[in-house]
Amino acid sequence: MVPRPSTSGRRAPRSRAQRQQETREALILAALNAFTRDGYHAASLEGIANEAGFSKGAVYSNFDGKAELFLAVLDHNLEMLRGGGWDPFAAAESDADPPVPDAATDDAARMVRGFSLATLEFIATAARDDTLIDALRQRVQVMIDAYGRVAATGRPTGEVLPVDDVAHLMAAFDQGVSVLTLSGIASMDGALMRTGLRRLMDPAGAASEPAPRRDGHVPSRPDVQAVRKLMRDLPDS
Repeated sequence: MVPRPSTSGRRAPRSRAQRQQETREALILAALNAFTRDGYHAASLEGIANEAGFSKGAVYSNFDGKAELFLAVLDHNLEMLRGGGWDPFAAAESDADPPVPDAATDDAARMVRGFSLATLEFIATAARDDTLIDALRQRVQVMIDAYGRVAATGRPTGEVLPVDDVAHLMAAFDQGVSVLTLSGIASMDGALMRTGLRRLMDPAGAASEPAPRRDGHVPSRPDVQAVRKLMRDLPDS
C-alpha cells in the first residue's frame, strides 16, 4: 500500500459559517476604529470595508446599514458588562500615587473620547427613529443591568430604594460624567466618579470614607483603564 500523506500539520478548512463570522468580526473592529477616528456620520461603509480588507458588499452581507453596524460595535464594547465579573470600583492604578503617563494610556483616552463622541451622534440620530431608539434602549439596559448586579451585591442594611432604581441612578451618573468629561471638565476624574457611585449605592457608608485626592492628580477613568488593558492584551499584528 502506498502510505497516505500525513495531514497532522494541515489546518482544517473553515466552514462557511466560520468565514462569515470572521468577516463580521473584522468589519466590527474596522468600524470601531473608523467611528472612533471619524465619528458616526463621517465614517463611510466603503472606508470601513476597505479598512477590513473587503468590498462594500461584504458590509451589506452582514449588516443592514451603518446604524446596524454601529449597534454591533456597541454590543462588542458592552460585552465586558455581561456576566458577573465587571467591577466599576476597580482601578488599574492606585489613586494614592500618580500613574506614570505613557503612550498607551494617551491612546486609550483618545479612543474612549472618540467613540463617546460618535455615540452622542448616534444617540441624537436614534432619538428621532422609533426603531433605532428601541435598539439603543436594549443596549443601555445592558449597562443598567450591570449596575443592578453591583448595587445588589453592595446593598446596605436598611436601604429602601429598589435595586433597579439605584441601578438607573448609577447608570445616569456614569453617562453624566462622560458628558462632563467630553465638555472639558477634566476635574471629573476616576477617583471622584467612583466616590459618586459609592454614595449612590451606600450613602451612609461612603460618607465616612476619605474624600478623593484633589491635588491635581487625575486618575484615569475606569473606561480608559479598560481600553488600555484591552490594547495591552491584544496580540501583536
